[in-house]
Amino acid sequence: MALYVQKFGGTSVGSAERIKNVARRVVETAEAGHQVCVVVSAMGKTTDELIDLAHELSPDPSRREMDMLLTAGERISMALLSIAIIELGHDAVSFTGSQAGILTDTVHGKARILEITPTRVVEALNDGKVAIVAGFQGVSTKKDVTTLGRGGSDATAVALAAALKADVCEVYTDVDGVYTSDPRIVPNARKLAKISFEEMLELASTGAGVMMSRSVELGRNDGVRIHVRSSLKSTEGTWIVSEEEIVEKPIIAGVSHDASESKITLSRVPDQPGIAARVFRALADAEINVDMIVQNSSQDGKTDISFTMPDIEMVKADPILDALSAEIGAEGVRSAEPVGKVSLVGAGMRTHPGVAADMFDALSAAGINIAIISTSPIRISCVVAREQLHDAVRAVHDKFQLGG
Repeated sequence: MALYVQKFGGTSVGSAERIKNVARRVVETAEAGHQVCVVVSAMGKTTDELIDLAHELSPDPSRREMDMLLTAGERISMALLSIAIIELGHDAVSFTGSQAGILTDTVHGKARILEITPTRVVEALNDGKVAIVAGFQGVSTKKDVTTLGRGGSDATAVALAAALKADVCEVYTDVDGVYTSDPRIVPNARKLAKISFEEMLELASTGAGVMMSRSVELGRNDGVRIHVRSSLKSTEGTWIVSEEEIVEKPIIAGVSHDASESKITLSRVPDQPGIAARVFRALADAEINVDMIVQNSSQDGKTDISFTMPDIEMVKADPILDALSAEIGAEGVRSAEPVGKVSLVGAGMRTHPGVAADMFDALSAAGINIAIISTSPIRISCVVAREQLHDAVRAVHDKFQLGG
């Protein structure tokens, strides 16, 4: 007997018929003699619809109340799936994040899991029931409902798999695995049989929507093998495992992209020690994530600082940056420019020179200008004009011959 944690995303439970399909799949696993803990996301576009509704009432809704609102979506899914499984003749019981023992910090909207004490989940599994847990949510150390951010159900599933010492964490989605790029943009993108935690973490953090980056990090830290597969097919998906498990290591794993960032420039900032610290400390204190940063060479004691951040953070960032500009003696804030980020990821970069040059050659040949460059030992990211992003992805993917 094995213990499975199975996570089903929003499209997998997007209708009554799809919920029935998930229920049949879960019962099939349970009746094969295995223990099953299921984590579910909200149905279809429920979360987006709730966010839109809140923004009709306020341009910047209370984060605490948003958490209270958004957790309703997963509660609906877990209850409906439990009803469907019981209808098939198998016992099931649903739990909210707090009932499942998921304790988080106090940051609303993007809380981090501190610990899981899954006492009630274990009791249900030992009684032969399918335990269904609402993803994306927990309870803070101050006893408030919290959410884990976009893709938070993945983090719930992997963290639960670690706490339960599950044999595998299966992440079911509307695609049948991890591809070398987004198949909607690159038609010849190829499905990967295996990918390392490190490569998947870089892909996820740079825009690959198939997995949340924090969930991959949890899997790596706790040694949870993750199987990403389709909820509509029974075929093998992609295994996310330690690098040691991959015999043939390709130079490049894939190309990811992110079309949800804006580039902001503080113009002619005094080139003095501590100025950058003041700028980015103010943004950090407001819980605003900054992605890529570049500072130009100093001229006449002045410099430009450019950086990117998620579009959604601009409402909060604008007044802070306007105040900072005057405070530090900058000439002003250049308005947010919508940009895209294309990233090339592969563990083989460590030992193969020329990868960066080949990527820049591909973008140049496609007539695409690079605004900012950022690197890690296994990743190269370039900021480009948003309207050229898809062309950039295809150009880089073709350059490295990643297609199937």
